[in-house]
Amino acid sequence: MKKLLATLPLLALLSCTGIPPQHALSHFDWTEPADPQGEKPETWNGVEKPIVTFGSTDVRYPRATPCAAAVTDQTTLTGWRGEKVSAQAVISAPAAVGGLTCTVGDFVADNGAKLPGIARARFVKYVVSDRFLTDQPCGARPENNPAHLEADLLDEAASCDVPARSTRPVWITVDIPRDATPGRYTAPVAVKGEGVAETLTLHLNVTERTLPAPSEWTYHLDLWQHPAAVARAEGVEVWSDEHFERMRPTMRQLADAGQKVITATLNKDPWNNQCYDAYADMIVWTRLADGTWEYDFTVFDRWVRFMLDLGVGKYVNCYSMLPWNNMLHYKDAVTGEFVDVKADPGTPAFREMWGPFLPAFVGHLREKGWLGITNIAMDERSPEVMAAATALLKEVAPELGIALADNHKIFKQYPYIKDMCASIFGPIEQTDIVQRRSKGLTTTFYVCCSSGFPNTYTSSAPAEAT
Repeated sequence: MKKLLATLPLLALLSCTGIPPQHALSHFDWTEPADPQGEKPETWNGVEKPIVTFGSTDVRYPRATPCAAAVTDQTTLTGWRGEKVSAQAVISAPAAVGGLTCTVGDFVADNGAKLPGIARARFVKYVVSDRFLTDQPCGARPENNPAHLEADLLDEAASCDVPARSTRPVWITVDIPRDATPGRYTAPVAVKGEGVAETLTLHLNVTERTLPAPSEWTYHLDLWQHPAAVARAEGVEVWSDEHFERMRPTMRQLADAGQKVITATLNKDPWNNQCYDAYADMIVWTRLADGTWEYDFTVFDRWVRFMLDLGVGKYVNCYSMLPWNNMLHYKDAVTGEFVDVKADPGTPAFREMWGPFLPAFVGHLREKGWLGITNIAMDERSPEVMAAATALLKEVAPELGIALADNHKIFKQYPYIKDMCASIFGPIEQTDIVQRRSKGLTTTFYVCCSSGFPNTYTSSAPAEAT
């Protein structure tokens, strides 16, 4: 079975966008896990035939129990021209249903006008999740935190076998054309399988307003990209031609969601391998026999150009002069081996590593025409280390911008920070937002593992992403 690398929080986040129908995102073999909480056969007592109904897009329906919502065979969506809207159908099967399919027909207006092929239906698959722990929100999860299933992944498979006494949601996406005639349209939703043959009715109200193309939005979205994770999931060599092709559908969807920032790295993994996959180097630093440096920007250049060509390019945020463990590495030209360096901010090692690199980086960016959009990015760094980094930047590379994810409320010390993203726990005063906006600076907020609500955990309600 194939797994689609799109999730309900992402789909909720993208619900206001005008993303055209497209082929499946990245796929790889996927077997849906058993329920850690076990099956619940007693909840199916009295359910004698399949339940086929529209549900809510704000609900993750459990797999082990029948849909408890009121059964309805009709629902209505309303959207602007160019907008994407979603519905969710739910099928609960007391007996096994083989070959379940869900097909959305053409939308037809009362006057016979058609909007053909603007909807697609994808099966919602389940993943293992756990609950948020207020006293231990980040890091390793304790063994006594019980796991459970959550409806999360969207599968492009043409059909799906539904086991007895289980529920299978179906996510329906409708991409309203920008040239659609305003009015009310109706489409049939055919749900078929062994022992199931139902038709739901989906109404669509198209308003007179038109959503601009994503490239025209002022809305600022920054979801950090992780190319190495795609390479691992797809089983391809990182930074190979095939790797870039496999990334294209996912990054295209991100661009069409209004993404404004390219995530790039300057040295080794800036977050000390906190993710399942380490971030692969984009720039290779080589120390020559005479102690001078060479920098290979080949991968960095290809990645930035790849994202620019997809329409992402307000900023290139480069992580980081302040990696979480202050570890850097370089290739020794004599031995061919990589050498790790502990480069704490303010130390001679810090200056020895960053002092030569930053001017070389500026020169390369100027040559590529990217200097004006590139920021040296720091993530949740303390006031002390930020002071050391910004001092060196001002000294040797004042042309570079700065981006900061700020959970120390220190942004006022650096009124020139081009891209400042504050923790949701440290809200910014409106006067600061207005002042920064008047200078053309970007001000946003972020959530991370320490925030129980709102967030985009697999256990978060889909609407939290919006």
